[in-house]
Amino acid sequence: MSEPSRPAAPPAVEADGLVRDFGAKRAVDGVDLLVRRGEIFGFLGPNGAGKSTTVRMLCTLLSPTAGKARVAGYDIAEHPGEVRIRIGVAMQESALDEKQSGREILDLQARLYGLRPADRAASIDNAIDLADIGDAIDARISTYSGGMKRRLDLAASLIHAPEVIFLDEPTTGLDPASRAQVWEEVRRLNDELGVTVFLTTQYLEEADALADRVAILADGRIVQQGTPAELKRAVGADVIVVDLAPRDIARAAEVAQEVDGADGVTAGRRGITISAANGAGLVGAVAVALAGADVHPTALTVRTPSLDDVFLQATGYRMSAAQEAAADGADAASGPAGLGTASNAAVDAQLRQQTSAGGVR
Repeated sequence: MSEPSRPAAPPAVEADGLVRDFGAKRAVDGVDLLVRRGEIFGFLGPNGAGKSTTVRMLCTLLSPTAGKARVAGYDIAEHPGEVRIRIGVAMQESALDEKQSGREILDLQARLYGLRPADRAASIDNAIDLADIGDAIDARISTYSGGMKRRLDLAASLIHAPEVIFLDEPTTGLDPASRAQVWEEVRRLNDELGVTVFLTTQYLEEADALADRVAILADGRIVQQGTPAELKRAVGADVIVVDLAPRDIARAAEVAQEVDGADGVTAGRRGITISAANGAGLVGAVAVALAGADVHPTALTVRTPSLDDVFLQATGYRMSAAQEAAADGADAASGPAGLGTASNAAVDAQLRQQTSAGGVR
């Protein structure tokens, strides 16, 4: 007699119509998500897009205005304590007391999650290996580099063996070498520990390099979802980028649409992009057509598609332009009820306090 089949484990994260309002401003506008267990999921968008607000809802730090979400199989509104004990969180700023040593930080984190003494010692040893900062583990945090702080913060968020870890822009402000080290750690914790990683980032190359699948967020809405390869393939095999004076963009787009072999034309704020199966073979025809219309590009290049091209096709502007436009964006300017007025250290401390009060398994 065959054994009865076991029910499939629920997704790591699922959201249905998630909404968050701050007064008259809608920061998150009907987000639908499905993150599979064991994957690295990239949540990509410029500052002010609603990434951090979404993460705070999924981590039970903010209540949704509307919609539902489940994390590790538990509803974030109905069972917040069950969610908290099953997740790890590393915010944009490392929530580390610089007067403590790395070992003391890890021990405090283990105690807050209610680990028994025997389990606590083993978990701290594992976290020390993961942090990979050598003898500095017994030095004060104030002596650490930015990369060391970030790796320790990652290790602390994993002290209780969470099922899902939320990394909110983990490499913001780091130099390229430290960023590469954090990337390596994220891959390692996913490969070796099987932890589901929910990674928010504004760096296109970070999402492309790390994520199994990505969702692109703009103005509180998801505009594209899929694997990086799928999304880029949908743009085209090649992309011709035409930089133009603003007055010439509309005319150039009209001309490019008539060029035989152009699969799609998208007008942006700094020029147009043309999707093509053979960009190298088409670039000459594009140049001739534009010159015939008395349109003179400042630059004309051919390259393979990027996630920035996906974002451009979905929204009409590039991530870099969106980043500049959101420099004073909603995440920084939503006031007392807003998205980012409290320090990340305070938010992380709040989560840890709630986790401690919410009980453990």
